[in-house]
Amino acid sequence: MSSTALRPPPNRANRTADATDPPDAPYPRVPALAQALLAYVGVRALGLAVLTLWAHRKHHSVWPILATQWDAEYYLGIADHGYAHALGGMDGGNNLVFFPLYPVLVKAVAAVTPGTRATTGLCLAVAASLLAAWGIHAVGDRLHGPRAGVLLTVLWAALPVGLVQWMGYTESLFTACAAWALYALLTDRPLTAACLATLAGLTRPTGIAVAAAVTLTCLLSWRRPRALLAALLAPLGWCAYVGWVGLRLHRWDGYFAVQRTWRNEVDGGLDTLRQFRSLLLYDPTPELFLLLVTATLLASTALFALSLRDRQPAALLVFTAITLLIVLTSGGVYFPRARYLLPAFPLLLPIAVRLTRAPARYRHVILTTAVLGSAYWGAYMALVWTGPP
Repeated sequence: MSSTALRPPPNRANRTADATDPPDAPYPRVPALAQALLAYVGVRALGLAVLTLWAHRKHHSVWPILATQWDAEYYLGIADHGYAHALGGMDGGNNLVFFPLYPVLVKAVAAVTPGTRATTGLCLAVAASLLAAWGIHAVGDRLHGPRAGVLLTVLWAALPVGLVQWMGYTESLFTACAAWALYALLTDRPLTAACLATLAGLTRPTGIAVAAAVTLTCLLSWRRPRALLAALLAPLGWCAYVGWVGLRLHRWDGYFAVQRTWRNEVDGGLDTLRQFRSLLLYDPTPELFLLLVTATLLASTALFALSLRDRQPAALLVFTAITLLIVLTSGGVYFPRARYLLPAFPLLLPIAVRLTRAPARYRHVILTTAVLGSAYWGAYMALVWTGPP
């Protein structure tokens, strides 16, 4: 197999041109990356402003919401005191369920910088979100041109649960690792992709989706030593942590036993279907946030079908397919599933590509609606919804 097996043909004629550019200009006059990052910061800043105003009216402080509550509290606890030594009961309190890269970074950076670990964690999340936005733009630009890259970044920023990108959570760090791993595959750098997949596997349980994308894509070029080595390296981060938890608890299924204490088990999607039926058919007064989660799951499934129709590169399809499969087939806790899909940004590519072809007035209406909706839902999720995001 040729050395370009992992790289799509660099034919810019197949990419979506920006109608505002001169005919021979490869990129807009204002660099597309600058457009994407400025737009990303603008969308998230608007969401933060709405949250701040709403919180002020409800006499709440924004800082704990962003930096110290819910999962952020567990990550800070790991940075302060380390991991549990025993399985414990079915109370959902065992911190071994949380992967180690983010709390390790929080502890390491906080040791050499002023401020609290909560401040450090939030700053790391915001910085990681910018790296993620950059990587998302790079993937969109590589596949469909600069305008698609910018639109893809804006759509990711404007997801209904986009507020999580600027909270003390791991979604931004994980998305950054995933986006740059996928970009490395698209540009034929399998070892770089494998290293990033290893980091993703140390960040979240769904890191196995990044590892699978890298491994399966590299196995298509198995005659190349670098690709074969990358295929072997990609899952090491995820396997290392899961194996370490097993050793710590003295049982081979240690990590999965911890997941069960949080009532998270794979049930083939039965619980998801039950939730759909209850919320959409039988509950006369369904919780608004749970309806948003349900809409997100259904829309993501439809967008994956469009991704297949658009013949996205195999690496992107494998990553989104496994991520979506994990989320849909898991039983137990339902409300965070929209957040679990936040790193699956390739699902937004079909929308971004179609928006590049849409008349400007429709594009502006759709993007404005998405941005304002994201600002509202972010504040609602943090201030009205009674549980974690």
